[in-house]
Amino acid sequence: MTLALLYAAPGPTAIPDADADRLAGDLTAALRAAGASAVDRPAAPGEVAAHLRELARHAREANQPLLICPDNLVAHASLLWTLATEPAGRSTVLVAPDPGGDLKEDRGRVVPAAPGTGTVRFLGALCVAPADLPLLEKVADRADLLPALLEAGLVPIATRTRLLHAEQVSTEAELAAARAAVAAVDEDAARLRLAVKEQDDFFTTYAVSTWSPLVTKAAARLRLTPTAVTGLSVLFAVGAALLFWQASRVAMIAGGVLLYLGFVLDCVDGQLARYTRQFDAFGGWLDTMADRAKEYAVYAGLAAGAERIGLPYAWPLAITAIALQTARHMTDTWYGALHDEAAARPVAPSAGGVGARLSAASVKAQSQRGSLIYWLKRIVVFPIGERWALIAVLAAVTNGRVTLAAVVGFGALAAAYTLALRSLRALSMRVGVLNTVDTMRHRDDGPLVRSVLSRAGAGWPLPAAALFVAYALAAVAVLLAGEPSGLAWLLALVAVPVLLAGLPARRPHSGALDWLVPAALRAAEYLTVIAVGLYGSVPPPVVFLLLFMLAMRHYDLTARMEKGAPATGAVGAVLGWDGRVLLLVLAALAGYATAGAAALAALVGGAFLIVAVSDWRASRRV
Repeated sequence: MTLALLYAAPGPTAIPDADADRLAGDLTAALRAAGASAVDRPAAPGEVAAHLRELARHAREANQPLLICPDNLVAHASLLWTLATEPAGRSTVLVAPDPGGDLKEDRGRVVPAAPGTGTVRFLGALCVAPADLPLLEKVADRADLLPALLEAGLVPIATRTRLLHAEQVSTEAELAAARAAVAAVDEDAARLRLAVKEQDDFFTTYAVSTWSPLVTKAAARLRLTPTAVTGLSVLFAVGAALLFWQASRVAMIAGGVLLYLGFVLDCVDGQLARYTRQFDAFGGWLDTMADRAKEYAVYAGLAAGAERIGLPYAWPLAITAIALQTARHMTDTWYGALHDEAAARPVAPSAGGVGARLSAASVKAQSQRGSLIYWLKRIVVFPIGERWALIAVLAAVTNGRVTLAAVVGFGALAAAYTLALRSLRALSMRVGVLNTVDTMRHRDDGPLVRSVLSRAGAGWPLPAAALFVAYALAAVAVLLAGEPSGLAWLLALVAVPVLLAGLPARRPHSGALDWLVPAALRAAEYLTVIAVGLYGSVPPPVVFLLLFMLAMRHYDLTARMEKGAPATGAVGAVLGWDGRVLLLVLAALAGYATAGAAALAALVGGAFLIVAVSDWRASRRV
């Protein structure tokens, strides 16, 4: 039950009563089409505050958003629909470009702007999420509603007009001109084009988005759901992986084509969701999980195909690729969260610092859309479009080993670049982010850390996690260089960095670089798995399988946070990084490294599948 308020816009108006009533009727119909079950319209401007407070209370009790719209807004109805259907259920405001405005966008969020720096203006319409309704109740008496909400701590998402039109009017002439501007736009064609991400990667922009809207339109006519399209993209990627495993030249070329088409469908599922406004937490979660599973299945297919034709070292490359890429994704997620937190709680950056200068340079590059520096900045981070393009082309003309080597090489360069620059920028932001969430959950701490080690409250989170990474990396290097049978002590000593990394788990993770802790713990755990594989001569496919299951476990944690999916307890009970590391090392020292790795993969994967199926069933009941 979504409620809506159609309020009298402040200020004088010269619109005839008949036209005003017609406009109010159009807006009421648009609000109902956007999902409002009831639209309240106060009889007099002086009654707005009381109605607003009452509606906010009812919406909060029903755990539903509240749509608020001025009665002088002339707009495409789909803008209000977009406003009311933010994918993650966050508060949103309708804005239009305005270089002289008093607001600006920061990573898609609306924040106050200093005089002369504004980029957008507020158009009077907003949708307040359930979590933010208490803020609305507090400031309901304020005439300047959005500034009051921003002062109270609201950081809403920007819903921009882009190809559509919206404006507030106060005269008959303005009303007629605005209606003409709305009528001049093909709303459905604009919505279809707006379903494409505005800022995407180079390959996606020029090799996919130029024609993917045609597929999106066809999928909508066939009444396919975004989840169904995600399923089709998984089938294409699995088909590509199987062709890469077959490893003949024809199969490799066909696999590259299938991989490209699968990536197109991967883009289409999001476009279809935005075009039809079919969003749900499970669908967003599934899309993220499917992307990672598809990519890693392709790694396995390339490695197996290279081994099939007698090329050595392909599986080690695949193992390196999955460990590197997953750790990178963890830094991507938490840096994004850190950036959002910095927008919500801005702190004056260090004047003249390197990080501040890098931030300014990044903003300048992003503003030069379509320029060489803009595209270089997007390509150098080696995003998914560029990765899949590289894989498809190299697989078609070379072999699985060369393809995986290229993925590892470019991935390592991108990791070094992003880690260095983001760390410097994070230092200038001077905010923390892990302390704003369930820290132990996102660290993936197990019972040993939660119930025992963390009670000491000693140490520093990032240095301890970094020490664990360094030890695990050194163990891998020593095991690669020496005879594993005489290095049992090296594995046994892993208990020391585990102990040190677990001690500060309860301490505040509020440092400027503590957003790196989850990625460091992931990297340390994966390196320990690789070290156990080397020590116990575990077949590389088994090592890869365990890393795959661990990656799915860790992506599950971050995807639920990013997509607003509810947290679960079942999958979180899989020992934690500390328990998994120690049990795997004990199994290796006892001579059961392969069995231990396989059993752990089954345990982690089984728990993940149980929760995924449970969530899917729950989404079907909604």
